[in-house]
Amino acid sequence: MKMQKTMAQNPLSEDVGASISWIETSDTVSRHFFFQPDGQFSVKVLDDSRPVVHKMAESFVNKFFPSGFPYSVNEGYLRYTQFRALQHFSSAALSVLSTQSLLYAAGLRPTPAQATAVSWILKDGMQHMGKLICSNLGALMDAEPKRWRILADVLYDLGTGLEIVSPLCPQLFLETAGLGNFAKGMAVVAARATRLPIYSSFAKEGNLSDLFAKGEAISTVFNVLGLGAGIQLVSTVCSSMQGKMIVGSLLSVIHVYSVSEEMRAAPVNTLNPQRTAMIIEDFIKTGKVSSPVDLRYKEDLLFPGRLIKDAGNVKVGGDLHKAIKPSRLKELKQMFPNEKFLLSCGDGKRWTDMVLEHNATGEDALRGWLVAAYSYAYASNTEKNGSESEWDHLQEAYQKMKVVMITLLPQIQAKGWHTDRFLDGKEN
Repeated sequence: MKMQKTMAQNPLSEDVGASISWIETSDTVSRHFFFQPDGQFSVKVLDDSRPVVHKMAESFVNKFFPSGFPYSVNEGYLRYTQFRALQHFSSAALSVLSTQSLLYAAGLRPTPAQATAVSWILKDGMQHMGKLICSNLGALMDAEPKRWRILADVLYDLGTGLEIVSPLCPQLFLETAGLGNFAKGMAVVAARATRLPIYSSFAKEGNLSDLFAKGEAISTVFNVLGLGAGIQLVSTVCSSMQGKMIVGSLLSVIHVYSVSEEMRAAPVNTLNPQRTAMIIEDFIKTGKVSSPVDLRYKEDLLFPGRLIKDAGNVKVGGDLHKAIKPSRLKELKQMFPNEKFLLSCGDGKRWTDMVLEHNATGEDALRGWLVAAYSYAYASNTEKNGSESEWDHLQEAYQKMKVVMITLLPQIQAKGWHTDRFLDGKEN
């Protein structure tokens, strides 16, 4: 490394006018690093004797990955990107197969190139109703973006499957095509709505726009490759209906598997019922706080509403009048003063109902979950060693929670969790 310092013309102000530059030289590359007069940092390659393959690899990374990769993104981004590419490739190939089938069912005999050209017209023209219906489910998508992203691709494949088999019943062309595109319309909205939470989970340095742009670049490339593969398939092995059904089923399996692996790789850091319960469960068991990366492969993506025993078997999001008896409401409010949660257990129930105010944050949910977990632990010990009432368990658990949360909340925030909001899937 060679470093040079060039002084400004004004000798009275060394710090303000000074510019710093240096040269870093490895075995094959020499780079000049310097600060421009406006303060911008720049790099210039002076000599590069690397093999062409290495240069192409670096160019590919710069074109399709965020600046500073891999240090500018959270763990799991490379795996997410790999399966995202495979997902878009299989999806594009499926779209060619389905469009050709639709045109056959309508009485046309298109070429593969024609099928590719009109696929966008059919997609955009017949999906509006599905989009309108799915747009009302935005709060649920915020709470469980991974689940809805997978469901979006399942809906897409169902719609595509209906289009592929439409030539078997040409007299029902309108019904089959309409239902298929209705499902695909819902899939489009769900996929787009969940894109931002997933990208946000990888943004490490406020580089969300860069992540989004590079992700779309990869999607575009593999969509084009998938369209090319689809054109080749419909000209060869998929020229018959049997071939279309076999290859279409295989592509659909690859498609859904790819998106499920994408979602497992994403370390979403917002608090929802499942992730909150898992954080409390791990804390009760080990005394440590799990990070979004630690929990990503433990999440149940399709059925996230399961009860977690060590976290108090909490159910959240129910109506107040159903979860808590009116006769107990006043007592519970007195037991949890100035809190934005209420808990109800006992009466033979195998779970704890939690009711949150509409403006409750993730911190409020964590406080309630921690009370439920401690209360459940006390109740389990009572069954073995003695007899105390539900109210005694709740009061004791509440007092312990207030002590523990003083140190627990900073640990949770330090792990990257967003505690300023809680997403339970309700509109308010």
